[in-house]
Amino acid sequence: MRHGDKLNNLGRKSAHRKAMLANMASSLILHKRINTTIAKAKALRMYVEPLLTKSKDDSTHSRRTVFAYLGNKDAVDMLFKDISSKIADRPGGYTRILKTGARLGDNADMCFIELVDFNENMLAAKAPAKAKTARRGGKKKSTDATAKTAEKSEESTDDSTKSE
Repeated sequence: MRHGDKLNNLGRKSAHRKAMLANMASSLILHKRINTTIAKAKALRMYVEPLLTKSKDDSTHSRRTVFAYLGNKDAVDMLFKDISSKIADRPGGYTRILKTGARLGDNADMCFIELVDFNENMLAAKAPAKAKTARRGGKKKSTDATAKTAEKSEESTDDSTKSE
């Protein structure tokens, strides 16, 4: 029984699963985006995000540790040169999973898994940040329109006090 076992074995033996995840992680690092099933993408996210965190510290020890997982020199070089500089200030959540629908052959749920800081389309379409609204009980920032209405109400109250 698999009570409390959080690892998705993906129907493979451990050697096959480790090799598959290493190859998928290398492809993700080299190409920044890959198409796969949702189950494999979730397993890959658990595999690759600690490696991305380790790449923030460019030391010999972290390079050797990441190479032990990936086994691909080109992927390790790209990870430590290009990717680590972009994710340096991000506290986590380096990957994004975008569901794309079902595969025609076997109806498996498919998705894209991509590195968050490398999707130029989403970065370009990002809307400017909205001004924060005041919370309940907080001071509201007055705009020109509210300032004008406040001035008019003060004038009307002044007129009413004069007539009395």
